[in-house]
Amino acid sequence: MQSNDDRLLGQSPQTLIDGLPARVSDALMQHAVRNASAPAVRDHLGRSLNYGQFAEAVHAAEQQLREAGVRAGDRVMLVNENCVPLLVAILALSELSAWPVVVNARMAEAELDRIRLHCEPRLVLYFLDSLAAAEHWQVFSGATDTTVLTLGAGDVGVRRLPVQARAEESSLVDAGVFTLIYTTGTTGDPKGVMLTHRNVLFVAAVSSALRGLRASDRVYLVLPVSHVFGLAAVFLASVYVGAELILADRFEPATAMATMHAHGITGVFGVPAMFARLVDHARAAGLGPEDMPPLRFMYSGGAPLDPTIKEKTEALFNMPLLNAYGMTESGPTICQVRYNEPLTSCSVGRLLPGLEARLLNAEGQPVAPGEVGELHIRGPNIMLGYYRNPQATASALDAEGYLNTGDLVRLDEAGNVHIAGRSKELIIHSGFNVYPPEVEGVICKHPGVLLCAVVGQQHDGNEEVVAWVQRAAGSNLSEAELQAFVRPLLTAYKRPSRILFMEQLPTAPSGKVLKHKLKVPLNTPDQRRA
Repeated sequence: MQSNDDRLLGQSPQTLIDGLPARVSDALMQHAVRNASAPAVRDHLGRSLNYGQFAEAVHAAEQQLREAGVRAGDRVMLVNENCVPLLVAILALSELSAWPVVVNARMAEAELDRIRLHCEPRLVLYFLDSLAAAEHWQVFSGATDTTVLTLGAGDVGVRRLPVQARAEESSLVDAGVFTLIYTTGTTGDPKGVMLTHRNVLFVAAVSSALRGLRASDRVYLVLPVSHVFGLAAVFLASVYVGAELILADRFEPATAMATMHAHGITGVFGVPAMFARLVDHARAAGLGPEDMPPLRFMYSGGAPLDPTIKEKTEALFNMPLLNAYGMTESGPTICQVRYNEPLTSCSVGRLLPGLEARLLNAEGQPVAPGEVGELHIRGPNIMLGYYRNPQATASALDAEGYLNTGDLVRLDEAGNVHIAGRSKELIIHSGFNVYPPEVEGVICKHPGVLLCAVVGQQHDGNEEVVAWVQRAAGSNLSEAELQAFVRPLLTAYKRPSRILFMEQLPTAPSGKVLKHKLKVPLNTPDQRRA
């Protein structure tokens, strides 16, 4: 008997895997032949291409990059914010079997340098539609081995860099590497994740089917394509089914609302912080459900979804906010809620079909049913490894190909996954385990809170629970008021010893809160000023 997931996929997972295209760009080329006139991409500057024009732009860019010396296995660093030329370049590099290293232009120059020195790109492309990329480009503009190309109807600054051939590159091309994505990581130390064409095509094919994504959909792509969520689960998944993408270079709630109305957006993907800001904007502007765009689906991912954010978003849009979970190393999706099976909880749903999971305790033994364990996962979406970092690869992937996600989860009776937190972020206070998402969920119930991040801080031989809070617009919430609010809702050992307020929590370009930037010593003058 065919399973429900098999029906959604239209075939068994293995049959789907066997039928995947060889390269990411092949999906575009297939749609260009079948339905060339179908709208494909449109960006915030008004540039739009149908699938036939999109394919033509990719072929033209492929020739330009070939003439610039790009060959199979070369890394090409793309300093960008979302725009049509960026999507063209990524797929042109796929055609060449070269590897796009997609990095957000809002990163500091020192961060870009660290990535450049590690991946040793043949070219660095600066997409000049982005003011941030243009600022980086100004440092090199006019220097030797630089030029400006018109690529995909946009100006792109090009730096040519000397590259020494490495023996391992040929074997990695044969292994099907598609891209390098540099992760922020919990420590802030980036690693280059090697994802293959098969990795991301599996995610594009499976996740789009389980989301009910159709060729008739208009998908709002505001998540940065420099993040694996935006790259694989939104951009490539949409192209895989032939949907139309409406690009935004940055997220701003009022602009997002206007864009969704103006272009008849049917699907939105975002991180929880994005949905929190949409709700906050609507409240401040006096908007209600009757003022919302007529979406067909909404998906959250990239960070734990707080129950209050889910509840408020669903009330505003009058539809389910579906949840998903994964990481860069899994291309990214591991679990997702099926579009036809919405959940009232913040569970991230069941594993993608075709994946295998183990839940292990601290001793590496399987946990009992219903207990929390560290998730280890194996499947066709799991990375090849970390580029030029065999030690990190060996610590993440075991001999059987299981990826240690570092996340603590439990499975309910229906097989849905519930995230308890990161194993590295688990707080042990007076011998008791404290899972930050649980505390964050309680704090976010207060109407004066927009976002919250809970971290552990060592203090007098114990680990204290510390909450950092970003207030909602117009809120003057104090620490005493918030402590009084959470006191009856949390057991004593889970209550924050300190609540610190910030005007804006530090986030990655994807919107994910960077908790490693919040860890400062307790009870210091600097902390009191914060």
